Amino acid sequence: MAEEFDPQAMIDRFRERAAAVRRRGLPPVEGPERQQIMRQMQLDFQDFAMLGDAEGAIEDGVLTLRVDLRPRPADGA
Repeated sequence: MAEEFDPQAMIDRFRERAAAVRRRGLPPVEGPERQQIMRQMQLDFQDFAMLGDAEGAIEDGVLTLRVDLRPRPADGA
């Protein structure tokens, strides 16, 4: 499978998923269910965006994803 698998294509799919979560509207629900859906959407976006920012490689048959979690410097700094 390692020869057929494209880590960058997988990462690109996660970027697309993150964008889709941002575009997704909320269903017409109220109260605690609405809050639960909003929390889940935020977690989905966070997870998909994090994996969408990863650098992927297959090393000795093992998929390795590197995600830099360090804060980005502010513009002009």
